[in-house]
Amino acid sequence: MSTREYDLVVIGAGPVGENVADRAVRGGLTAVIVESELVGGECSYWACMPSKALLRAPAALRAARDVAGAAEAVTGHLDVGAVLARRDRMVSDYQDTSQVSWLQKAGIDLVRGHGRLSGEKEVTVEAPDGTTTTLRARHAVAVCTGSAALIPDIPGLRDAAPWTSREATGVRVVPSSLVVLGGGVVGLEMATAFTALGAAVTVIARSTLLGGLEDFAGEAVGAALTAAGATIRTGVEVDRVERSGAEVTVSLSDGSQILADEILVATGRVPRTEDIGLDVVGQEPGSWISVDDSLRVPGSGWLYAVGDVNHRALLTHQGKYQARVAGDVIARRAASADVDTSPWGPLAATADHSAVPQVVFTDPEVAAVGHTAASARAAGIDVQVVDYDLSWVAGASTHSDRYEGMSRAVIDTDRGVLVGATFVGPDVAELLHSATIAIVGEVPLHRLWHAVPAYPTVSEVWLRWLETAGL
Repeated sequence: MSTREYDLVVIGAGPVGENVADRAVRGGLTAVIVESELVGGECSYWACMPSKALLRAPAALRAARDVAGAAEAVTGHLDVGAVLARRDRMVSDYQDTSQVSWLQKAGIDLVRGHGRLSGEKEVTVEAPDGTTTTLRARHAVAVCTGSAALIPDIPGLRDAAPWTSREATGVRVVPSSLVVLGGGVVGLEMATAFTALGAAVTVIARSTLLGGLEDFAGEAVGAALTAAGATIRTGVEVDRVERSGAEVTVSLSDGSQILADEILVATGRVPRTEDIGLDVVGQEPGSWISVDDSLRVPGSGWLYAVGDVNHRALLTHQGKYQARVAGDVIARRAASADVDTSPWGPLAATADHSAVPQVVFTDPEVAAVGHTAASARAAGIDVQVVDYDLSWVAGASTHSDRYEGMSRAVIDTDRGVLVGATFVGPDVAELLHSATIAIVGEVPLHRLWHAVPAYPTVSEVWLRWLETAGL
């Protein structure tokens, strides 16, 4: 057993852990990252990047077929082998050489193995060969271990060898039929991808699709999936799952059964904190870790939890935002400098509370930030809701011959600012950041009136929102 000392020890080398360490090193500290799998984490190999690679080719093909002139040039079908090969390139063939090289260039050390908290400011790492290394932190330890797929307690499900997002994004042979359990983001993105790749897909959801977003978003995605050949079953639950050879039988609460080659479970996430020594620091193993806006665990002067593990916003970009805050805070506290955690300052993860942007890369895309109309009212905000059909703006007609879309602005009438925005339609992801800026900046509507959208673009919806709101 060896012992090494650093200013900062980070458990987890995904994008979040990498950013915490990088910001701390830029602030003058030494840092080491502990990783049991691939450097780059879930997003790089099993989530964001491979899933979007699977979705991009079908989206590009749809875009071409929706424009006369381009449509006539499209004479073939989706090349599944080429899609999977591009996915492999996007994940660097599941090799982390380039990520490790980046760590080295950034001045961050790497210890491979499973890290566990073993004392105050101490992490013990067990390597694959059984050897151990003790890492002691002079100033801080950051837990950045992310989350894993939740496998619900349904009779027979675990024995049926279900897929999670990892198996789905890493697919080698597309099944002829797939049951998707869950109507959230992961479930619907994978339903979109596998329907396009040729599988017969059935989505099972206990309630509505894309719960937590505006209702029209889930309705539009469900309608598009149905039109593409998928089957959507809402308002039902799974009673039992059985696998017999290559076939899975899914028994539903309404007495019906579905037969498929594979079942994908996309019913939520759990923190990867079961076996990282949380009990040593008075936390419950397997639980989410609560933090303040500087990402420090209350009651601790040295323990931080950043990214999915704190359950504030389970999105890679939001975790990286938290990481930038945490790394800077750790460096400043190590230097005994003042740390001002006032809202919207550089040392406080304020946006987590009410300005989280998210894109669902289904067909149609869904892009949303801030409040829905329902959540704004629940928060006690007096709101004006402005809906506008995106197909009515000139940019939509030039973008596609079959453009269908919808948008909603949620306005705080007392302050005269935007507090929520949702877009549904082709390529609306690129509309989102302008809405995020308006919400974070609390830009008054009368000032937005002077932000003139170029013509003809889909962004002209901003003008239509303001006109509809009465400006």
